[in-house]
Amino acid sequence: MFTKINQSHISSFQNIVGKEFVLFDKDSLDKYSSDETEDLKFLPEVVVKPNTPEQVSEVLKVCNKENIPVTPRGAGTGLSGGALPVFGGVILSMERFNHILEIDERNLQATVEPGVITQVFQEAVIEKGLFYPPDPSSKGSCFLGGNLAESAGGPRAVKYGVTKEYVLNLEMVLPTGEIIWTGANVLKNSTGYNLTQLIVGSEGTLGVITKIVFKLLPYPKKNVVMLVPFFSAEKACEAVSAVFRAGVVPSAMEFMERDAIDWALKFVSGITISIKKEIQAHLLVEVDGNDIDVMMKDVERLTEVFEKFESDEILFADTEEQKQNLWRLRRNVAEAVKSHSVYKEEDTVVPRAELPKLLAGVKKIGKKYGFQSICYGHAGDGNLHVNIIKQEMPDEKWNTEIPKAIREIFTLCKELKGTISGEHGIGWVQKNYMDIAFHPKAIELQKEIKKLFDPNGIMNPGKMFV
Repeated sequence: MFTKINQSHISSFQNIVGKEFVLFDKDSLDKYSSDETEDLKFLPEVVVKPNTPEQVSEVLKVCNKENIPVTPRGAGTGLSGGALPVFGGVILSMERFNHILEIDERNLQATVEPGVITQVFQEAVIEKGLFYPPDPSSKGSCFLGGNLAESAGGPRAVKYGVTKEYVLNLEMVLPTGEIIWTGANVLKNSTGYNLTQLIVGSEGTLGVITKIVFKLLPYPKKNVVMLVPFFSAEKACEAVSAVFRAGVVPSAMEFMERDAIDWALKFVSGITISIKKEIQAHLLVEVDGNDIDVMMKDVERLTEVFEKFESDEILFADTEEQKQNLWRLRRNVAEAVKSHSVYKEEDTVVPRAELPKLLAGVKKIGKKYGFQSICYGHAGDGNLHVNIIKQEMPDEKWNTEIPKAIREIFTLCKELKGTISGEHGIGWVQKNYMDIAFHPKAIELQKEIKKLFDPNGIMNPGKMFV
């Protein structure tokens, strides 16, 4: 199907980016063969590290002409296998695109390259009194380009929205080598099709992003963080939609069932929280703003709501260190689960009022197929991460029965008017379930879009669609 890379191709890539940025030794290939998706591994044939759009263009021209598969890669923190080179070929590493090019304080915008670490960017704009809200759990290591590839969310999406809400314009290189801008650096744009938003979330299948123009917000200077225990996990989920019906929009509202927080406490050092044995779940809630009196009125309303859903005494973080510790717990749940057992993480999402039905359904399916699940996630968005734990399950059952269970979970999401991924993307591991989310004609339209951008099918092949 694809052309194997030979010495002539290697020489071409070296002429374009320099010999030191073309890697094909065993250790390098192994390093770039996996991301954070389960234990999957696919060896590339070569790793190429450009640092200008023109270099990306020349590399893609070679690959398009020679029918060589190209897998764009950011920091390798993805959870759907989007950066796995499943057909070998070229890993196009964007790690040298690591510059913040401009922070425009007059227009509340910033122009950055895709290899900038998300937290580095956030901290740079905070110094200017500005705010870039999207904050995935891996923000300390993930790249902005990867965030765009999956339209990443994070805890603060509940109030501020996900990555796509902040992207104004993109410079990208098409698989055929042309360098284009997709839009304009404006807040309103009804000029033609919205190519910018088409590229956001396209998982590197349509081209390579080389510059990003973000809109920014003023930075909220104050916040209140609370950990709310519940005697019932389903009651905790029911409380979520009640909060919004009460007229409060928290800046974050995270759900952790009992096992999730217990495992995280064992995994993260230096944090001690006393939890009653009867407690079955927690909501981690943050309210932010600039007026503490307004914020405390929201906290009072929140407390009144939670009391109606069998909550226990709320833990308020009194210091910045306590706030950070609570967030460290939440952000490390996935790593805690990963350290405990082989697992599969499903990124389910439903309308937030349907969370109790989703959680109950997941547990019912778990009993049917004999697996334990650890559930947590961005409750305010209806985004529940379902971690299916292998533990002592035989390999044969894990490989044959669990895909059936996942299909049932995703079918339940669809029945509840949700879908199969909220922020992790489809990539390699979820593509077999796309028929649940879309009518066949909708899948056909998406495949035709892919073909229009990438006529030879070289760009991140094997992803999103069967």
